[in-house]
Amino acid sequence: MERGKMAEAESLETAAEHERILREIESTDTACIGPTLRSVYDGEEHGRFMEKLETRIRNHDREIEKMCNFHYQGFVDSITELLKVRGEAQKLKNQVTDTNRKLQHEGKELVIAMEELKQCRLQQRNISATVDKLMLCLPVLEMYSKLRDQMKTKRHYPALKTLEHLEHTYLPQVSHYRFCKVMVDNIPKLREEIKDVSMSDLKDFLESIRKHSDKIGETAMKQAQQQRNLDNIVLQQPRIGSKRKSKKDAYIIFDTEIESTSPKSEQDSGILDVEDEEDDEEVPGAQDLVDFSPVYRCLHIYSVLGARETFENYYRKQRRKQARLVLQPPSNMHETLDGYRKYFNQIVGFFVVEDHILHTTQGLVNRAYIDELWEMALSKTIAALRTHSSYCSDPNLVLDLKNLIVLFADTLQVYGFPVNQLFDMLLEIRDQYSETLLKKWAGIFRNILDSDNYSPIPVTSEEMYKKVVGQFPFQDTELEKQPFPKKFPFSEFVPKVYNQIKEFIYACLKFSEDLHLSSTEVDDMIRKSTNLLLTRTLSNSLQNVIKRKNIGLTELVQIIINTTHLEKSCKYLEEFITNITNVLPETVHTTKLYGTTTFKDARHAAEEEIYTNLNQKIDQFLQLADYDWMTGDLGNKASDYLVDLIAFLRSTFAVFTHLPGKVAQTACMSACKHLATSLMQLLLEAEVRQLTLGALQQFNLDVRECEQFARSGPVPGFQEDTLQLAFIDLRQLLDLFIQWDWSTYLADYGQPNCKYLRVNPKTALTLLEKMKDTSRKNNMFAQFRKNERDKQKLIDAVAKQLRGLTSSHHS
Repeated sequence: MERGKMAEAESLETAAEHERILREIESTDTACIGPTLRSVYDGEEHGRFMEKLETRIRNHDREIEKMCNFHYQGFVDSITELLKVRGEAQKLKNQVTDTNRKLQHEGKELVIAMEELKQCRLQQRNISATVDKLMLCLPVLEMYSKLRDQMKTKRHYPALKTLEHLEHTYLPQVSHYRFCKVMVDNIPKLREEIKDVSMSDLKDFLESIRKHSDKIGETAMKQAQQQRNLDNIVLQQPRIGSKRKSKKDAYIIFDTEIESTSPKSEQDSGILDVEDEEDDEEVPGAQDLVDFSPVYRCLHIYSVLGARETFENYYRKQRRKQARLVLQPPSNMHETLDGYRKYFNQIVGFFVVEDHILHTTQGLVNRAYIDELWEMALSKTIAALRTHSSYCSDPNLVLDLKNLIVLFADTLQVYGFPVNQLFDMLLEIRDQYSETLLKKWAGIFRNILDSDNYSPIPVTSEEMYKKVVGQFPFQDTELEKQPFPKKFPFSEFVPKVYNQIKEFIYACLKFSEDLHLSSTEVDDMIRKSTNLLLTRTLSNSLQNVIKRKNIGLTELVQIIINTTHLEKSCKYLEEFITNITNVLPETVHTTKLYGTTTFKDARHAAEEEIYTNLNQKIDQFLQLADYDWMTGDLGNKASDYLVDLIAFLRSTFAVFTHLPGKVAQTACMSACKHLATSLMQLLLEAEVRQLTLGALQQFNLDVRECEQFARSGPVPGFQEDTLQLAFIDLRQLLDLFIQWDWSTYLADYGQPNCKYLRVNPKTALTLLEKMKDTSRKNNMFAQFRKNERDKQKLIDAVAKQLRGLTSSHHS
């Protein structure tokens, strides 16, 4: 029962739902019917729904049929009227067709004319539009053509400006055209091309500058030399109407050049051609040789492109590399002055260019960069000059180098570079210059001394006399009064040496010029160098001549005379230095000349050599002595060798007339002493084991000959018997033995006034021993045995007493 009720309820609900769906289908637009149908199929009673749908369709068909039946007569009437209208319409159509045909026939020419007019109007409109577009495009094309022309003619900075206008002003107006897009795409490439080409021009400029730095430097140094000459003229002739060309004035040339070489200028880069004409009155300025436009153009181009810092770094890096190349001296620079000149020219040229860049560009290089380069250049230059100048042995080349360094320093000083270190280095080179001068003058002195004849200078006329006096400060009233021919006391090397000393002083003075030294410093330098010349160079030369093996007494005597006169001339050398330096010798710290000491030392060495030489000659004569110590004959004349020796001494001392008195006296006394000592040694030498009274008598004759020579006064100035005292030891010894006065000797021995005061007991004993051995072996006294024995006893007794005196003397 309940199940039936539930089935009935469900059936009612389903029917109601189907009714609702049918209403929605009827009222819903066809496009939105899908969801409604989906709800049918989602249910389980779609079969029943289809039945209801069929029923509903049949109902609607019946209603439609009823409605059509109701309006059928009206429909028939309408059809009838439409048939009538169709006939009329057909007539109208025929009329219209005929009219149209007639109209088409009549308006055919008009249509053709109108068509032609239409085409003309269209062409006119197209032409007008084309002209308008071309008016927009032509400036772009003209600018682009101008850009290509500027690129072709290497007018890069104007090309860059044209490119900027093209990109920002003209191309935006016609950007929709394909050719504009091509141009836009090419703009970065063109910028890079301009950048690369300008950099290429800069590289060419840098390479050209590197090759021509020596030319630029040479011109700058010529300008400095001209200015220095002009300054000297101004100093000599006060207020000449010409002024020093200041650094500021020099930059006027640069400024005018900048105007013509600005980025808009189209001049070629590099070095301008300037012919060398030494005859020209005015040397072209170093700035006139250089066209800096490539640098300015490239700088402006990189600035516009926003790459100024890149350009600055590149420029400085390249110039640093070039600076290192310039500062590298050639290995053979020291051989010629041209090597140094080219080296300096390159350095000056480099810094002239950099200084100009510093003052004509804003920030491309700065003072710190220039100072850094200069410090490096200064240190390398000084090191190179120290090394290469040390190889130089020619003083003329050193002097020329000094003048070149001074010009180098003055040139760079004009451009504001500090050069004090160069002048400090010149003081070092000054010492080297002095050494090379000393070596040169050593050769000069050696040649003078070797070529001298060591004879007084003969003069046969007043002209010759004045010539010698003009070369050497000599005054002698007595010599002036003597008639011609006459002789100066000194030989030719005196005036030659004196003049060479003055030449040396001049040479030292030349080096001190332009070194910005005070007169006192110059005077001190000259005096110190001259002292070295006198005490070392000239002194060594004189000593070498004096110590020469083949030097003769005549040469030694002349050397003493010469050095005496040179010593007297030292005061004139002092005056000469004072005159050229204007520094009085009384000034504090003024160095004195040591010439007096030099010549005194040389004279003393010559004197000693004379003494040694005389003694050697005496020894040579004594080697000819040939005594027969065992002879019993009594001679009546001196030995031949001694006669020759005395003759030699007489002739030698006759040459000593021009020597100072003490020198001649000392030489004579030394010779006599040496002769006496040598004779004593000859008598007492160990090889003479025995001697006879006859031999002693012959020896006594030789000693008497020596004493006679001493008494004759071979050299004036000795007091009476002073020279004889040299032979007093020999005289007393010989008298003792010849007179056999032993009783007096032994009795007076030790007393201050004894007769044989100079006889040494040991010497007497030695000689007595030689005579004692002779007495024992002598057969002449065989028949007088008793006298022989008595004499032998006497000799033994005397010898015994002499031994006692010798022992007491030693104790």
